[in-house]
Amino acid sequence: MTPFLLETSEFIGEDGNEKFWQFVDTVKELTVYKQGESVRSYYNLILKKAGQFLTDLQVNLLRFALALRSYSPAVQAFQQIASDEPPPEACPAFISIHGQHGCSTKDLKKLLKAAAGRPKPYLYNKDHTYPGFNKTDVPIVILYAEIGTKKFTSFHKVLSEKAGEGTLIYVLRHFVANPKPKKMLLSGYGVELAIKSTEYKAVDDTKVKGANAEEDNKDEVQGFILDNRFLICIWNKLHNNITCYILFLFQFLSLGAQISSSGGHSGLPVFSPGRLRPMLCLSNPVATRSEFIALQSDCHTANVYKTLTFRFYIYSILDILRGEARVLEGLHNLGIKGEHQGKLLRLPVNAVDDSYALDIRHPAIMWINDIENDPVYRNWPSGVQELLRATFPGVIRQIRHNLFNLVLFLDPVREESVELVKLAELFYKHKIPLRIGFVFVVDTKEEIDGFSDAGVGFFRLLNYIADEYDLSQALMSMVSLYNQVEGGETLSVDTISAYLKRKFPKAKAERILGVESEYDDKRQDGALFYKKSGLGSLPLALFNGVPLSPDEMDPDELETLILQRIMDTTTTFQRAVFMGQLTEDSNVVDHLMEQANVVPRMNPLILSTDRKYLDFTSKPVVDDWDDTTMFSYYDSRDKTAVMAKRMKYFTNADEDGMSAVTMWIAGDFETVSGRKLLLGALKRVKASPGVRVGVIDNPSGKPSDDNTVLYRAIWASLLTQKNKAAAEFVQKLLREESTNMAINFLQHPKQTCVLLQQLFCRDVLKLSPGQQAVISNGRILGPFEEQEEFTVEDFQLLEKITLSSSAEKVKAKVKLMGMKANASDLVMKVDALLTAAPKGEVRRDVHFIKDSHSVLRLSPRENEVFYDVVAIVDPLTREAQKMSPLLIVLSQVVNVRLQVFMNCRAKLSEMPLKSFYRFVLESDVNFLANNTVSPGPVARFMELPESPLLTLIMITPESWMVQAVSSPHDLDNIHLQEVNGVVTAEYELEHLLLEGHCFDLSTGQPPRGLQFTLGMSRDPLMYDTIVMANLGYFQLKANPGAWTLKLRKGRSEDIYQILTHDGTDSPADAGDVLVVLNSFHSKIVKVQKKADKMNEDLLSENSESKGIWDSIASITGGGSKKDDGEKKKEDVLNIFSVASGHLYERFLRIMMLSVLRHTKTPVKFWFLKNYLSPSFKETIAHMAEKYGFQYELVQYKWPRWLHQQTEKQRIIWGYKILFLDVLFPLAVDKIIFVDADQIVRADLKDLRDFDLEGAPYGYTPFCDSRREMEGYRFWKSGYWASHLGHRKYHISALYVVDLKKFRKIAAGDRLRGQYQALSQDPNSLSNLDQDLPNNMIHQVAIKSLPQEWMWCETWCDDTSKVSAKTIDLCNNPKTKEPKLTAAARIVPEWVEYDNEIKQLLGRVQCLTKLTHDASVNCQL
Repeated sequence: MTPFLLETSEFIGEDGNEKFWQFVDTVKELTVYKQGESVRSYYNLILKKAGQFLTDLQVNLLRFALALRSYSPAVQAFQQIASDEPPPEACPAFISIHGQHGCSTKDLKKLLKAAAGRPKPYLYNKDHTYPGFNKTDVPIVILYAEIGTKKFTSFHKVLSEKAGEGTLIYVLRHFVANPKPKKMLLSGYGVELAIKSTEYKAVDDTKVKGANAEEDNKDEVQGFILDNRFLICIWNKLHNNITCYILFLFQFLSLGAQISSSGGHSGLPVFSPGRLRPMLCLSNPVATRSEFIALQSDCHTANVYKTLTFRFYIYSILDILRGEARVLEGLHNLGIKGEHQGKLLRLPVNAVDDSYALDIRHPAIMWINDIENDPVYRNWPSGVQELLRATFPGVIRQIRHNLFNLVLFLDPVREESVELVKLAELFYKHKIPLRIGFVFVVDTKEEIDGFSDAGVGFFRLLNYIADEYDLSQALMSMVSLYNQVEGGETLSVDTISAYLKRKFPKAKAERILGVESEYDDKRQDGALFYKKSGLGSLPLALFNGVPLSPDEMDPDELETLILQRIMDTTTTFQRAVFMGQLTEDSNVVDHLMEQANVVPRMNPLILSTDRKYLDFTSKPVVDDWDDTTMFSYYDSRDKTAVMAKRMKYFTNADEDGMSAVTMWIAGDFETVSGRKLLLGALKRVKASPGVRVGVIDNPSGKPSDDNTVLYRAIWASLLTQKNKAAAEFVQKLLREESTNMAINFLQHPKQTCVLLQQLFCRDVLKLSPGQQAVISNGRILGPFEEQEEFTVEDFQLLEKITLSSSAEKVKAKVKLMGMKANASDLVMKVDALLTAAPKGEVRRDVHFIKDSHSVLRLSPRENEVFYDVVAIVDPLTREAQKMSPLLIVLSQVVNVRLQVFMNCRAKLSEMPLKSFYRFVLESDVNFLANNTVSPGPVARFMELPESPLLTLIMITPESWMVQAVSSPHDLDNIHLQEVNGVVTAEYELEHLLLEGHCFDLSTGQPPRGLQFTLGMSRDPLMYDTIVMANLGYFQLKANPGAWTLKLRKGRSEDIYQILTHDGTDSPADAGDVLVVLNSFHSKIVKVQKKADKMNEDLLSENSESKGIWDSIASITGGGSKKDDGEKKKEDVLNIFSVASGHLYERFLRIMMLSVLRHTKTPVKFWFLKNYLSPSFKETIAHMAEKYGFQYELVQYKWPRWLHQQTEKQRIIWGYKILFLDVLFPLAVDKIIFVDADQIVRADLKDLRDFDLEGAPYGYTPFCDSRREMEGYRFWKSGYWASHLGHRKYHISALYVVDLKKFRKIAAGDRLRGQYQALSQDPNSLSNLDQDLPNNMIHQVAIKSLPQEWMWCETWCDDTSKVSAKTIDLCNNPKTKEPKLTAAARIVPEWVEYDNEIKQLLGRVQCLTKLTHDASVNCQL
């Protein structure tokens, strides 16, 4: 159990490193109160301390997070990292300095001395680093300690002082020396009790004696099952009154969830199970019905119904609540409330675009061709509607428009230019619809001519050919000229002169190449365009203005890449034509260059996707500059508030007097670079209405009269002169020739003002003295490097980006609000708030055209921040069962304005809900009467009907892997009539999943068959898995901590390399991927084949000798590990089976015994762990010891992207067929599935060795010999008869799988793909485990096994029973005979096996009692 204090610190740490350390300083000795206080008092004390750094809303969210224990994995991850060190003995806290440990502050000096000679430790993204100097050449000290303890305080005092001095980097990781062994109960999951069909009796009779399962309780109306006559009565009463009917059903769906209004939330109805009276009926059912129809029509039209499809994940909802809280509270603090708040929130704040384009309408570009006007393209169709004409996939449309434009920036002398020019000529020659342009960047000095510089000579020669002949000839000449250059050499003046003389003998070289050349136009234009564009190093390429990355400039790859870009961009043009944005009259290039992503200049600093913003949402706590001591204690938000309050501006306001863009310039204005930066900003102010500039002084040294002269002059001018005069005066002052002029100050700021600004630069902007930065509407750009220039063009670009993202829209909304006072400040602050907020899905304004009868409302508390929640729900769905408790808890945690629209279906063909449901969720930590923490949240089902047979299903978050660990009851068959007392079950969160998607960068496809291993530093090979072809998906079991993901040794490592990965803790290009598992987000891994392995297939036949199918551990773990070098396969019979419920586990044990009695080959059983009972897992080891077999429990979580089944039986059927390629270790060559209710009478080794003739699996066909069952053979008519043709329909009770072949042909991926397509229809795949392979028989072949391998009385006649090798206890749809009765009648040896197993289990049970009570007498 992780301490609340540590979880609270992680919660606060989400708001920033600064707050985390402030909280740590506040609670550094808090645990001393733990001894004398009750647990409740200590918990409240933690909340009180946290409240110093959090708002009331955030404290409520903290309570909710602590109830969820959502930050426990983060704390536990640090605990696991500490255990890997490992901790020194008897150390309640310890430091680690470059691999060496110390238990006391006295050890610090000694360990620091030699630290430089040892490698630095790896720091994770979530590490807590003490704020200080950003030095990289100092030792890193990691403190493992528990916040709030005395030992922590002693270490923290010393380390924080040294970190503040800049002598070390101080990192804190949580470490509890003696953690409580008690496990904590979690919440955030659902429990369902589904009503099972009792058509076939499937209950174990071992413990059920004398109970009458058929007895009806005629008076029972509590819960879900009601007497039929009562239902008919209610139905007849309500069928014409839809509102009454809905309210009845909404009460029905709650199924025991005690929903009560609390905290003054009037208007939320009280629902309880089966309490149908009194029932509210509205007086106008006709109006209500029409309102429902109108609302549903409106929802579908607006596409809201699809958008709001309910699939929540409680930890994601907590993240959403926290993210929204920052924005909502920010707007509230800025004085924006009510409807204005909603309008601003719905503004389409543009997400950061990572594909900015440069405007290519520049005269410096030499266009070689023009698709629209060149005669060579005159036969091409010219209408843009041609884009919508259907073509074969992969065909590039030839349309007479400049749709695709390639611009190459080249230095003609450089070797890389040769292949790029040849590639351009290739595109031109093959009539690819690509307009090609060149920008040649050569020496611009006037005195340089073509006889002294090859680049200048090349440029002039090219101009001569273009002018005297044509541009296409110029392109051919370029290629011809480059062909004269020997490999490895560069273009020379001699080569150019020789070419000119040979090709154009009549031309005068001096007139072309000399100083007085007539062909030197635009030489400077190219270099100037390149310089102003801000692009990187040459060579460069722009496709429709978008720069290609240096990695994409490889000529070998560029051809394919350009063709792919043409195909991708075609889709964009098609959309534009279809939407009417691009018409026959449009200039295509103008259309391209008028898009929002087109900018006048490329500056990576401005266009970067990694952006930092100031927080303006605090209110200034002081209104003067005098108290520097007090200012130094403020947090970043308060310092920013003071700065914003006191800032003076150079303005060039719009007509409305508002400025949409506010820029702050920080720097030392006594330096040349500082003056140039401010001068550029002021020039932009003059040129652009709507921009204003504020100035922050950051002198290189301690502020004094000598180093603040210019700033004081600037300040004085702002105070004494009007806008235009002040700007002109300061511009004159900033020009270098004016800096020494004498200035007489009438007013100037005190030195404390400059000191506060320097403190702001240091603590908030993270600038060292003298460093420069630009802040645009709160976005921080900087610090700038020493030689980095920020030009007037950069200010223009920054203004464009700021306006286009949201500033313009924010300004328009603020203007409509009529808030004229400080309107420009408000635009700046709101823009910073909205653009800094995490980008989610597009917000939708949901309005109900009629809402008198069908919308339930809950009003928020006034004058408080509130969340606007709209729920659209069909009350008779499983989603509604989940949603109703969530909405209740949500209303307890935060202030909500809630609207619930009942999106009911008009007609129901069957009872839509067949389960009882509880969602385990609490709004706060609960305590007992004695002030101790309650045992935890649990799912309680009260007032359930006793007659139905129920099965328990856990509905957990996608990343959880849980198992039942304690329950004496059969959780698959719960019959309350036969239970005395209470049915209890305990489940355990066994693993968190590490999931990901993996793609081969060279093909864009998933690397099918690729293997990963996962482990920790002390055990690097704990789990392995194989990548699916479906979405490149993989999953591995893990727990909170630091994990290493590697390519599996063997062919995976030989052929592939990991190139990039997202969501991990290691650098993107690291070969071994470090993942700290402290959240539930997926990881993305991208791989690429090694250059020398491009033609090798990972799953080729000759690869097996290298260990592709060898495995060191399964994804499930628990198996014995094999040596990588082990070549010889053990002769083991691998048997797979699944079972759920005590009856089928009883059958399973008997099946196992029958297998063992008929073979001499060693047997290993594989069981699906997900649904086994605790009692089976406890006894299987004793059975293995008694009968001498191996076993392993395998596990796989149903992937979230694969269509989910809701019935437990169908889920189990899915596991039988959908995950065969990933369930088992890669060393298993063949697996035989045997149904639990089967009895084996032959050696299954014969089946394993059966020749499948190239098929991946073999099934037994259904018998045809029992004629009286002919009417039940559904596969002999309709769809199956036509689909199968001459083939047979096979039964899934017994099958053998060649896993090597199965994986090689991607059979698992094909089956999952077909399942995904078919399972969307609820009427398909009624028998999922056998319908699916039979449906796929044409794509994944089935080898029909001899009929004797599976005999079933239902379908096979009695004469064939003699030769049966296995007998299956199939259900008989005609007689519906119970399984136990049929087993004893059909299989004589079954009773003998059953008694033998019962005796063994009796002895095991007795021995278990003996360990607790020595007086027990066991007869062994």
